[in-house]
Amino acid sequence: MARITVEDCIDKFSSRFELVLVASNRARKLYSGENPTVEIDNDKNTVIALREIAEETITTEQLKNDLIVEYQTNTFSEDEDINEIEDNSDESQLDSNEIKNIDSDQVEEIHEQQTEEINIETSQDNTENSSDDDKSRDL
Repeated sequence: MARITVEDCIDKFSSRFELVLVASNRARKLYSGENPTVEIDNDKNTVIALREIAEETITTEQLKNDLIVEYQTNTFSEDEDINEIEDNSDESQLDSNEIKNIDSDQVEEIHEQQTEEINIETSQDNTENSSDDDKSRDL
C-alpha cells in the first residue's frame, strides 16, 4: 500500500491532536494483541492504525470511546455506588428553579454564612497550631 499520512485521516476528526490520540491508542491496542481490521502488509502498528482510520474499518465513535475507557479513572462495580454519588450531588446542589428565585439579599446572606464558616475553621486551625507551638516551646 502507498504511504499513509495524517492528511489521509484528518477529515475524520475535528483536530490533528484528537487524531493522534486515537491513532496512538489504537496502535497500543494492536501491539497488545488485538486483531487488525486491515491487512498487515508487514507494516508497523502505527501505520496499521492510520490505515484503519483512513479506510474507516473502525468507526470514529468506537475509537473515541475506546480512548475514553482507556483513560477513565473512576469505575463502579455496582449501581449502588453510582446512585449514592448522584444522591449526594443532588442534595448538595440547589435546584435550578431555586437559583432563579434567589434575590441579591439572599445571595449576600449565603456569602456571609460561608465567610463565617471559613473564619470559624481558620480560627480553629490557628488555635490548634498555637497549642502545638506552645508544646514545642515547653520542650
